[in-house]
Amino acid sequence: MDACDIAIVGAEGLVGQELLKILEERRFPVASLRLFDSERNRSSEFFFSHQRIDVEEISVDSFRGIDVAFFCDGADASRRLLPAAVQAGTIVVDHSGLSVSDQSVPMVVPEVNAEDIARHKGVLGNPGCSTIELAVVLYPLHKVNAIKRIVVSTYESVSSSGTSTALKELTAQAKRVLEGRRVCPHLYSHQIAFNVLPEIDVFLDNGYTKGEWRLIQETRRILGDESIGVSATCVRVPVYFGQCQAVNVEFDSAIMPEEARRVLAEAPGVRILDDPSVSFYPQPWSASGLNHVFVGRIRRDLSRSNALSMWIVCDNLRKGAALNAVQIVEEGLRRDWIRSKKRRT
Repeated sequence: MDACDIAIVGAEGLVGQELLKILEERRFPVASLRLFDSERNRSSEFFFSHQRIDVEEISVDSFRGIDVAFFCDGADASRRLLPAAVQAGTIVVDHSGLSVSDQSVPMVVPEVNAEDIARHKGVLGNPGCSTIELAVVLYPLHKVNAIKRIVVSTYESVSSSGTSTALKELTAQAKRVLEGRRVCPHLYSHQIAFNVLPEIDVFLDNGYTKGEWRLIQETRRILGDESIGVSATCVRVPVYFGQCQAVNVEFDSAIMPEEARRVLAEAPGVRILDDPSVSFYPQPWSASGLNHVFVGRIRRDLSRSNALSMWIVCDNLRKGAALNAVQIVEEGLRRDWIRSKKRRT
């Protein structure tokens, strides 16, 4: 693969920090690396390949000489900086969700729709964690038995908010509650310690939250079937890392749990943990730091003949964000759909 000049926009956030780890772990061909953040913390120190790298303040002129930029600094930063990056010839992998409604931007989960990378015009969408996790498990099943409807409830850790402030808020609130002191929420609408909040991002006029609507729209696009019905409820839970989903899937024809397990056992990126007799099923703490999407509790829906229920878990910062973004670029480079500026010129 070509060696690339890489930038991470939002390097001080949780996803940005995970990107830095994964690029090094996978020995990604980095020619040079620059770290940017719209709100620099001058006390932060970052290292890559044993070299200290300073975080720079981002501007519209920051993308000269950059081959690929990972955007993970939120929708406002993407809206402001993305046009300048594309104008500079930089290929952007955007995690902000800004491109959910833009059909010209490929939304990619490499295990599902890697071929969509080929039609990029400078921007590639990195879907939300909920979408990535769901698509990796459901796509292999959809190929053998068309999915008609998905009902999904997510249980999203505070790190899915993308900021270390969320981790600190959960810790501080839990301490205050255990001490019998009053809690004043800051990042979330209500207390998150010892509580659950059915509110991921802002509420829309249709009654769904923006997080739920993103999951619905991205899932249909990535599975390549706009006719699939998707109902989503997204919930914030007082867990630091990991994301869980309770999923009910209705298929075109009857499917038994044993058949679903056979299909998923051969699916890329999936691991089955499913033995109820010994309480063996995926859990967020055990998925932390791992790259796979884990599925268990695969069982028939006794109320509908063509439906299955299952429990899905992944590390929201790894496969749910940073790893998927890196895999998009790796796949694009491998298939020559993404090139460094040196090769393009």
